[in-house]
Amino acid sequence: MLTLQLRITGMVQGVGYRYALQREAVRLGLSGWVRNRSDGSVEAIVQGAQQAVDALATWTRRGPSAARVSEVVAATPSSAEQGRRYEGFEIRATL
Repeated sequence: MLTLQLRITGMVQGVGYRYALQREAVRLGLSGWVRNRSDGSVEAIVQGAQQAVDALATWTRRGPSAARVSEVVAATPSSAEQGRRYEGFEIRATL
């Protein structure tokens, strides 16, 4: 099982990005969470099979039709996040 942290920048807030990401993650069988950040970006932790995580990471580069993605940074999350096992995919409050 792979855990990946994604940070998406561009016009990604106020366009349904989090909800679309959640739908896509659930469709792919992934678990984790997504939230807006106060700097205007969207952050997500995704967990699941390598192929599904890769597919979601590819999807984040375009997002929903109203979004305009500038950059996606994929990174290894903190050791605390790597050690957690998520069930379902939730939308968290803005940080």
